[in-house]
Amino acid sequence: MTDFDPAVVAAVLAHMNGDHADDNLLIARAFGDRAAVRARMVDVDGHAGHWVYALEEGPEPERPLRVEWSVAITERPEIRREIVILYDRACAALGLVPREHE
Repeated sequence: MTDFDPAVVAAVLAHMNGDHADDNLLIARAFGDRAAVRARMVDVDGHAGHWVYALEEGPEPERPLRVEWSVAITERPEIRREIVILYDRACAALGLVPREHE
């Protein structure tokens, strides 16, 4: 099975959107459009993370972004590992030095 319990997804989204909003934006800029001004994670499954992003402030429609994990995942701890991999890839694509991971 590759889908996660809705409570797991809700917890991941709350954490990413509450504590890692800047990381969401880096991912959107690297894998969506470098002109993104805001982004939020909206779903996670066993194959990818899902975000939406906007290119302008205001009521502009958000654009969907699906970024595949490095491998298919089935366990909650793997979500963090894969998001860290995406963050590091995003930093590399944007020419930024990633922060240390705990």
